[in-house]
Order: sequence, then C-alpha cells, then structure tokens
Amino acid sequence: MKTTGNTILITGGTSGIGLAFAAQFLKEGNTVIICGRREDRLLKIKETHSGIITRVCDIADEVQRMELCTWVVEKYSEVNVLINNAGMQLATDLTKPVEVALVRGEVETNFIAYVHLASLFAGHLKTKEAAAIINISSGLAFAPIAFMPVYCATKAAVHSYTLSLRHQLKSTSVKVFEIAPPSVDTELGYQHREDKTQSHGGLPLSEFLAEAMDGLRNDIPEIAVGQAKGLRAKREELFLNMNH
Repeated sequence: MKTTGNTILITGGTSGIGLAFAAQFLKEGNTVIICGRREDRLLKIKETHSGIITRVCDIADEVQRMELCTWVVEKYSEVNVLINNAGMQLATDLTKPVEVALVRGEVETNFIAYVHLASLFAGHLKTKEAAAIINISSGLAFAPIAFMPVYCATKAAVHSYTLSLRHQLKSTSVKVFEIAPPSVDTELGYQHREDKTQSHGGLPLSEFLAEAMDGLRNDIPEIAVGQAKGLRAKREELFLNMNH
C-alpha cells in the first residue's frame, strides 16, 4: 500500500492507535479525516494537528454512520482509504445476567460498525485507482482473555469478516488489511479500571506504529504486531496460560 498521497478516514481517531495513525499519515503527506464521539477532544486535536480534518460521529449509531459516509464522499470525494479502528473493551461476567445494552454497544462499535462502514464506502473505493480498507482487530481475536469475552469475540469476528471482505474485493483496486495489535499502551478499556486515567499498558504506541506501518508498506494483508504473532500461532496454548 502506498502510504502517501491518500485521503484517509479513521474512526475512533481521538486517542490511542487511531490518533497515532492520524498523526503519522498526516506527517507522510496524506489528507487525514478522523471521527469520534467527543467534540472537546476533536477541538483539541485540531489545535495540535492543524492539518487533521475532524467530524463528530458516534459510529455505534447507524444513522450517524450513514451521515458520515455521505459527508465524507461529498466533501472529500478523493477519499480512498478507510481505517476501521474505533473500539470498546468491557469486562463481562458471563456467569451472571449480562447488561444486554452494554453487550449490544460493544458489538455495534467493534464489529457491526466495521461491516456497515466498509459496505457504505466499498462502491466509492472501487472507483479509485488505489484504495484500501484497514480493519483493526487484536491478538485477542486468536486467544481471548476470558474476563472480557465480548470484546475478544468481536475481534475474532473482525478477523473472520476481513478474510471474506478481502476475498470479495480481490478483483478490484481495493486492498484489504487486518492489523492485529498486542496490548498497546492506550486508554482502551478504561471503563473496567478503578483508575480511569490509567493507560492500558503494553507495547509503546511508537513501536506498534512502526511495525504496523512497515506491514502496510510491504502489502502484508494480515499484520500481527508484537506479541499478537504468538497469540495467532499458539492460540490454544496461550489461552490456557493467559487465563490460568
């Protein structure tokens, strides 16, 4: 994938992996559009990254996803890359009645939004000489951590879905990538931590970004970063170790 001269839409771009990708792609000479739920964060990002285009959008909302697509295609018709990145990670006790609204929100954000947005943009992307859809999954797609089962299941679904999407688009100009991060030092999952300001811990964002960008430049369709490589290769063994 060429990593310069694109127009890129990144969901969940106000923090963590999404913002890191936005800053890197901007640095490499791309037009970058990010969306997120929190307008205050988007305003701060415009102050620190003046070239980034922002849009308030809760991608868990079907109508807002459709409005986002219409707005992007009308205002930035040169858009040729979609990065499905937004995510929600909650702890769920499966031995007790679950809060169905929370389960639905996690599935909607982590999986349904990916499927819907890719379908909304696919027709437009196919008209471009070079285009890409990049889905962010997780090493936990291959070996889940049992206390956050819905998150892990949605990432497994993203992996499976990406294989099918790549197959369906194989005769077009649209390349389909999956990036599976390990635990990366972001705020993901803050909802289930006592200290809400504490980061996720794990691989520094700069190290994750360097490996992920290298995979994109080399057209590697499935980019497992860091420890995610082991989770993919030894999934059953590592599941037992992680959940011992």
